[in-house]
Amino acid sequence: MLIDTLNPDSQAASRLISLSDAYMASLYPAESNHMMNQQELKSPDTHFIGVHCDKEVIGCGAVKSVKEDVHYGEIKRVFVPVEHRGKGLSKLIMQALEDHLRSMNIAVARLETGARQPEAIQLYKKLGYRECGPFGKYTHDPLSVFMEKELAS
Repeated sequence: MLIDTLNPDSQAASRLISLSDAYMASLYPAESNHMMNQQELKSPDTHFIGVHCDKEVIGCGAVKSVKEDVHYGEIKRVFVPVEHRGKGLSKLIMQALEDHLRSMNIAVARLETGARQPEAIQLYKKLGYRECGPFGKYTHDPLSVFMEKELAS
C-alpha cells in the first residue's frame, strides 16, 4: 500500500468523493454536511491524499491549513469505501495527514464529524482527539461532533 497525493480531478478521486457524498447524504440533512468539494480540494492550502493498492485508490483524506485563533489543520474528507473498511486504512490516512501538518510546523489538528458515525468518533478518540466546541465558521449543530488534537513535533 502506498499513500500519496491525489488529484481531486482524477477518476479515482471523483469516485471516492461521489461515494462519500452519497454516504453522508444517507446519514445527514444537507445543512449538516460540511464537506469540501473537488474545487476546494485543489486549493493551495489543502493537501489531498489517497491510499493506493494494486493500482486502485481505496481511500482518501485531506487536511486544510487554517489561520485563525491558532494556526491549525482541519482534517476533511477521510473516507474508505465499505468493501475496504476494517483494514486500518482510516488510521493510516489520519497518520499521514498528521505527519503532513507536523512537516508544516502546525501543532493542532481539528475536525468535524457526524454524531451518527460512532466508528469514526471511536477512531479519532483512539488517535488522541478530544471533543471541543465549534471552530472556524462552524456553529453548534446537534449532528456534529467537533474534535481536536495537539500534535507533538
